[in-house]
Amino acid sequence: MKIVHIGPDPSLAYRPNLEMNETKEKEDYRNFENGSLFDRVFNTYTLMHTNQTLEFVKRKHAEWTSYNHARMGMMDAIVSLDQLVDESDPDVDFPNSFHAFQTAEGIRQAHPDKDWFQLVGLIHDVGKIMALWDEPQWAVVGDTFPVGCKFQNSIVFRENSFQDNPDDKNPSYNTEYGIYEPKCGLDNVFMSWGHDEYLYRVMKFNKCSIPEEGLYMIRFHSFYPWHSHGDYMHLCNDKDLKMLPWVNEFNKFDLYTKSTEMPDVDKLKPYYQSLIDKYCPGILQW
Repeated sequence: MKIVHIGPDPSLAYRPNLEMNETKEKEDYRNFENGSLFDRVFNTYTLMHTNQTLEFVKRKHAEWTSYNHARMGMMDAIVSLDQLVDESDPDVDFPNSFHAFQTAEGIRQAHPDKDWFQLVGLIHDVGKIMALWDEPQWAVVGDTFPVGCKFQNSIVFRENSFQDNPDDKNPSYNTEYGIYEPKCGLDNVFMSWGHDEYLYRVMKFNKCSIPEEGLYMIRFHSFYPWHSHGDYMHLCNDKDLKMLPWVNEFNKFDLYTKSTEMPDVDKLKPYYQSLIDKYCPGILQW
């Protein structure tokens, strides 16, 4: 596998340039309006919101669902994220693998009886491995949103980043429902292409046994306009609404476990390897 360095030097993990280093209040997370990382985040979203069209998403589905990019185990994929710093995230400026263990440990403390939930915390961002295979970060990271229908105002930077997206001016796509039927279900909606959808499809292709609730967490944890703002409910069916509380429960740990305190990864690995062996064992096709 070709590994390339994406984003800032990972040494920033040990001298993070965050606005608040010791503790962050909950209202400081998802801060897209100011902060030391603002320019990087805004530029990533502008590229995303310009280029993520329905045609682009369909092309990415075809490109990435051949699962011929690599063969590796889940832990190796997690470790490979040490090469990556997410250019869309205003909360962290250190490698994703640290956030993976932070999230998993937060869930483990609150839900010690749900090992599948803990594993989802560990692996939820592994789809970002696409960035190490030359996919631009604006097609890998960041908040997701449906394409093929109106871009709702709850999308981050909605007012000043979509002006060059042709779908925003296409009368077939810029209405409330666009190409979709009422309550068609999110499974029938094309989401902007990124790590959520990719990892979900990798899990399904490799027949991993994570429960449906966990798969929803993986597939829609970046869909902030839905799970945090209550938007796009007109596209949801009963299953989506039943799964929404699980996605919101996961989001508490995905969001508020981000800090500059580094977990002892080597100490934690054996436990989480046992969960990998249970739910998504062996060599996976990516």
